Amino acid sequence: MSAVDERAAGDLAGWAIEGIPHRNLATGQLVEQAILGGEGVLADSGALVFLTGQYTGRSPEDKFIVREPSVEGEVDWGKVNRPFDRARFDALAERVRDHLRDREVWVQDSFAGADPRHRLPIRVVCERAYHALFARQLFVRPSAGELLDHRPEFTVVAAPGFKAVPERDGTRSEVFILLDFARRLVLIGGTLYAGEIKKSVFSVLNTLLPRDSILPMHCSANVGEGGDVSLFFGLSGTGKTTLSADPRRRLIGDDEHGWSDEGVFNFEGGCYAKCIRLDPRNEPDIYRAIRFGTVLENVVLDPETRVPDFDDARLTENTRAAYPIDAIPNHVPTGRGGHPRHLIFLTCDAFGVLPPLSRLSPEQAMYHFLSGYTAKVAGTERGLGAEPTATFSTCFGAPFMTLPPGRYADLLGSKLRRHEADVWLLNTGWTGGGFGLGRRISLSHTRALVDAIMDGSLAGVGFALDPIFGLEYPTSCPGVPPEILNPRDVWPDPLAYDSQAARLAGRFRENFLRFETVDLSIRTAGPRG
Repeated sequence: MSAVDERAAGDLAGWAIEGIPHRNLATGQLVEQAILGGEGVLADSGALVFLTGQYTGRSPEDKFIVREPSVEGEVDWGKVNRPFDRARFDALAERVRDHLRDREVWVQDSFAGADPRHRLPIRVVCERAYHALFARQLFVRPSAGELLDHRPEFTVVAAPGFKAVPERDGTRSEVFILLDFARRLVLIGGTLYAGEIKKSVFSVLNTLLPRDSILPMHCSANVGEGGDVSLFFGLSGTGKTTLSADPRRRLIGDDEHGWSDEGVFNFEGGCYAKCIRLDPRNEPDIYRAIRFGTVLENVVLDPETRVPDFDDARLTENTRAAYPIDAIPNHVPTGRGGHPRHLIFLTCDAFGVLPPLSRLSPEQAMYHFLSGYTAKVAGTERGLGAEPTATFSTCFGAPFMTLPPGRYADLLGSKLRRHEADVWLLNTGWTGGGFGLGRRISLSHTRALVDAIMDGSLAGVGFALDPIFGLEYPTSCPGVPPEILNPRDVWPDPLAYDSQAARLAGRFRENFLRFETVDLSIRTAGPRG
């Protein structure tokens, strides 16, 4: 059975579905076919468990964008957005088509974007039933009526069995993630890691939506009973999914959103949660979402009972659970909310010197949005070791942002001014010392700080000024020991704190040199000295 419509040979976005039996299958059917094909096994909960082999995280150095007129002047070309030659893309696409010919192929039609006014119809063509199930759980599912008239505006082809030859194909390795905006086509090969499908679509939206003055954001979002929306920005492992899954608030989405003139909307219809050391007491909603139809990646099972051992990191720290958002009982069915009242920038400070919570001025908000300081957590990308690595990731999502950072920052700044949202910097990293010396800030204290933001109880407390970073931090907060609010107070050696803080402040200043064209009020809103 041919995976490709031969009549569409000149249109690489026209990967056909006519005549393919594995088209928009239901969850149960995909689970059955994945098991029959030997792709995965069932856990005791009914979740389907897959191992992704040597690639247990994203391969950012293997992502390329075809350099062509429609994006030539827009893309921020460089180490993150590497250019790819048009002729080599066309040749590689043909080889992928030949690879899929006469193989079983699964197709899932979906939307990227929960707001009908701004959503992108997409098609995911898969070599594995497991990837089709992942796409079904992660993206927005069309209704039966919408499927009848579904016309994809972008196609993602996932062919993990096809391994590139760098000398022939122009790739860096056997793995490739190639985006072609002219052909509206994404090619993924050489890796089983399903997160590449999700993040390639995010990169597409990060390119297209700003053209309509929509800010794409690497953040989770929830809403309170009074309609107050909160956004949580941060890279993997900083707490976006955990903190937004609050039983007292309704979840809009856990990872990717757009901010339009009408409000906030989820890009996805599911969640992709890290589940290493998942604890039902701390994260009950996520724990309960792991059930039939959920995709578990690289989670170790007891060979006899098939009970997952979420503490076992022998395969990777980046174990994952993909499930539809309706597995969270108090989700927002529309995937939409109003304009946010609070923006919370999450940072996992591996140095242990930032306050657990700081209130940001508008200028500081722009400074820290452009800086995006956090720590990459082991296992989320190839090449990372066992310890977190301090990094600056612009817009809290640099690997996925295709346009110059200033483009996103300008959109954020205009929306903050128009809607007068409060912005906070929340450190979910270390206290009392850096990694290996101090301890991770407890989740209960972090939740108490978030609660205080949401319920307004910080409005009447005093704030102190950090002399090195220029950050205002609360001197008291319900449910949080006051001594931990000033990080210097909990270091055994205050002079060691001063030295470590000064080094990190220097790294902030050094990183921000690349933003020399931004307004002076923003450039001077960072660490002092």
